[in-house]
Amino acid sequence: MRRLHEGGRIDRSQRIEFTFDGKSLAGFRGDTLASALLANGIGLVGRSFKYHRPRGIYSAGPEEPNALVTVGTDGRREPNLPATTVELADGLVAESQNRWPSLKFDVQGINGLFSPFLSAGFYYKTFMGPTRRAWMFYEHFIRKAAGLGRAGKEPDPDRYEIRHLFADVAVIGAGPAGLSAALAAGEAGARVVLVEQDFVAGGCLLSEPADGEARVWLSVTLARLADMPNVSMMTRTTAFGAYDSNVLGLVERHGSATTDPAKGEARQIMALLRAKTIVYATGSIERPLTFANNDRPGIMLASAARTYLNRFAVLAGTRVMVATDNDSAYSAAFDLAAAGAEVTIADSRAEPTHELLEQARHWGIAVRRKSLISNALGRYAVRAVTLSEPGGAITLEYDLVVVSGGWSPTVHLTSHLGVRPVYRADINAFVPGKLGAGQFVAGAMTGGFITAGAIEEGHRAGAEAAAFCGATKSVQPPFSLDDAGPNDSPLVAPHFVGEKDGSQARRPEHSFPLRSAQRGFGNPKAELTKGKAFIDLQMDVTASDVALAHREGYESVEHLKRYTTLGMGTDQGKTSNLSAISAMAGLRGMAVPDVGTTTFRPPYTPVAVGALAGRSQSHLYKPFRRTPMHDWHVASGAQMLETGAWIRPWFYLASGRDVDEAYVAEMRMVREAAGLMDISTLGKIDIQGPDAANFLDRVYVNGFAKLPIGRARYGVMLRDDGIVFDDGTTTRLGEGHFFMTTSTAKSAEVMSRLEFLLDTAWPDLRVSVTSVSDEWAAMSVAGPKSRDILAAAFPDLDVSNAALPHMGLIEAKYNGRPLRIIRLSFSGERAYEIYAGASVGKEVWCRLIEAGAPFGQKPYGVEALGALRVEKGHVAGPEIDGRTTLDDLGLSRMAGKRSGYVGEVLGRREAFSDPARPRLVGLRSLEPGKPLRGGSILFRPGEPIHGHGLGRITSVTYSPTLDAWVGLGLLARNAAEEGTEIIATYPMKGQTVRARIVSPIFLDPKGERLHG
Repeated sequence: MRRLHEGGRIDRSQRIEFTFDGKSLAGFRGDTLASALLANGIGLVGRSFKYHRPRGIYSAGPEEPNALVTVGTDGRREPNLPATTVELADGLVAESQNRWPSLKFDVQGINGLFSPFLSAGFYYKTFMGPTRRAWMFYEHFIRKAAGLGRAGKEPDPDRYEIRHLFADVAVIGAGPAGLSAALAAGEAGARVVLVEQDFVAGGCLLSEPADGEARVWLSVTLARLADMPNVSMMTRTTAFGAYDSNVLGLVERHGSATTDPAKGEARQIMALLRAKTIVYATGSIERPLTFANNDRPGIMLASAARTYLNRFAVLAGTRVMVATDNDSAYSAAFDLAAAGAEVTIADSRAEPTHELLEQARHWGIAVRRKSLISNALGRYAVRAVTLSEPGGAITLEYDLVVVSGGWSPTVHLTSHLGVRPVYRADINAFVPGKLGAGQFVAGAMTGGFITAGAIEEGHRAGAEAAAFCGATKSVQPPFSLDDAGPNDSPLVAPHFVGEKDGSQARRPEHSFPLRSAQRGFGNPKAELTKGKAFIDLQMDVTASDVALAHREGYESVEHLKRYTTLGMGTDQGKTSNLSAISAMAGLRGMAVPDVGTTTFRPPYTPVAVGALAGRSQSHLYKPFRRTPMHDWHVASGAQMLETGAWIRPWFYLASGRDVDEAYVAEMRMVREAAGLMDISTLGKIDIQGPDAANFLDRVYVNGFAKLPIGRARYGVMLRDDGIVFDDGTTTRLGEGHFFMTTSTAKSAEVMSRLEFLLDTAWPDLRVSVTSVSDEWAAMSVAGPKSRDILAAAFPDLDVSNAALPHMGLIEAKYNGRPLRIIRLSFSGERAYEIYAGASVGKEVWCRLIEAGAPFGQKPYGVEALGALRVEKGHVAGPEIDGRTTLDDLGLSRMAGKRSGYVGEVLGRREAFSDPARPRLVGLRSLEPGKPLRGGSILFRPGEPIHGHGLGRITSVTYSPTLDAWVGLGLLARNAAEEGTEIIATYPMKGQTVRARIVSPIFLDPKGERLHG
């Protein structure tokens, strides 16, 4: 156990039980999974991406590249979470990943032996041959080896939400700068939202000793903020993206172990925060050092070792090597020594400051100057390091190595809007570029690493942001460190330093800003002689990979990133970006700013798909519509199908055990007796006004002005460019009153189109259009017995051929509600469409079901309907696909010599008469038992089968009437002669079928069935 008996910011009164790789462990409230694992002596937590090398905990925040774990079970299983950001909760189940069969023994660890063949870009060079289809062989193995964690396959039982937030001032980061900014803006009267990714506020202050003035300053500041009703603090919340108009994307997390779905609690909430101003106080990330085997468990960032010690009371090692090229790591060394560790500092610089050397002497720490780590020894844990020094190499034993290569300001969010970061040589890092109006930065992300300065910067930024919003209340001077404790203990960010005076420890009177030696990326020659020196720990990108990319011409940082996969892991290269840029700059003999940076894009840290979806999942993904008869269909064994926004009967189990059997039976029923179909999904538009007929004459290619009252007509609409838009039927109810029906798929588009034309093209027409789709339930009775069924259902109505001819209309009442019966057919049989008020739709449906039973009528679904229309040669969505003209579909006779309709001029373009354009044809299989397939490509017999061919099959069905597979297709006109044989090839399945070109009307070409 590595937990100290006292100290830290954990609640020792709340013991928490959890498991890791099936082993029961315990921690305390306030722990992260990483701190609890370290406290239990667990250093090996995962395997690396490519080489499957043993990896341990490297950092203490979202920049963690190594310690990725899977949390949860079944539907709550979430992979690739940094253990450093997982808040410990009772019952938490975690497991290591990317290993088999166990973490200690991973078979794929053998990849390290083949590393010469797995260098940067190996996938480009290895999986390209020897044949064109070789990839199909490789793909199976690559997919099995790829990835890190494994997501659950079960449905996630938790709930996710999306909400919208508004603020005058949004402050990102609750470290000393962010807290000070929120305090100033709140005092000025602005509405403030303070966002913090950690589950407690404080930032770097949480890594300071718990008995210092940092704790006092933090407690007082948080109390003052809590008393401000205009300030809201959101912990456990990551600002993952910055967008135009000061919009921030946030994800608020609640662990699955701490939420109760039964109480309606959301596991994660994505919020879009719209702010008038933004204060970025996102801090900085410590950089590692690069040396051979720098990925071994037991090597971590100096700031992480200090955090685990002071925040979580975990001493990660007892014999500690601190390797650094700057001042900040000394704070970690002093704190570790104060906790009882034996500490040595290897400083690559020739002359650290006198103050630091004095502090080290007081703590009994040996400082080795001009000393570089060249190699780490050990496998599952570090046990020793080799130092390169002026006097030669020396190997010393340690159980913990902490490293610090300086600090990189966290510029990600400020870069999301295209603001390029600016390089500062004095800190060897990039800082935010010039931001737009209403955006401010403060704290360590500006390149200043003194806490007192960060507090002052934050206060100034918060006050300026509030003033930008018009908040004018007076603001008190910043709450300083002097106000939090004795004047002899100034605070340093992101680090304190300490001094040993006998048995008492006290804080020094001087703070030490970070000073970088700017020596690039460690020892670039280490890998050549000692072992792999990793730049990107998560993606297993080494220093030699960067050198290889340089030799092969991938010198641009964007090319380097993609060629080596550097920075493409879940950590997005947070600890590796600058090291990689520095390495390439050295190889090219250029300055770091001349090499540039990669492009930072959202999200800053990975975002769960569930959070992005919110409640928009399953049937909540988008609104769906049910017809008035929906419940009857479900109760009667209908298998439902989503068609656009509607849920419709696909087929009925009473007709067959599956769709292939059922639709054929339902087709026979309609052809031989009668079937009842729910067509309530058709678009229905009421058109009224003195100019209604004139309006329809312009909308449709065929005329409607002379349509008699009480009669219906089929019509086709074009787009402005002459392409067919939609088809449907319109019935004239009165002199200036029409009832239009549209296809289900285009109902909303047609309605919008009509309104657009009236508002823009013809505002002088006296016409109103109203969607009445929801007001009417609709059903169709089709088949030879349909008239008999209609007469039985409505005995008071005359439905004879004389009273109700084809395309005729009867208007009546049913239980006091309007009833319309229009005789028209989509199936090719005599058919009637019955429209009743939606409130009585189910009642009318049941009456027709009862009346039709003696005649053999049953309901049928959309699968059978589609097959029936193919037999009759009626075009639908697959043919009216936004690319076909009237001529293509054989409908040009409808327009005749008319003029003045939408699409007329462009529809007569010469290109639309090209012999190579498609024409609607019928196709009949010549090979019994071999089905035609929709999407098949058509070729002439004997011609090479490749490319786009001469056309394609759009719709197919098995025709029980013809006992053959038939289909509709679009074929080049110069190859569409009836009687010609054609080859239909379906590349997806490698199937080829011989077919004959025939008339697209397979059944009843003279229309005797529907007119009878």
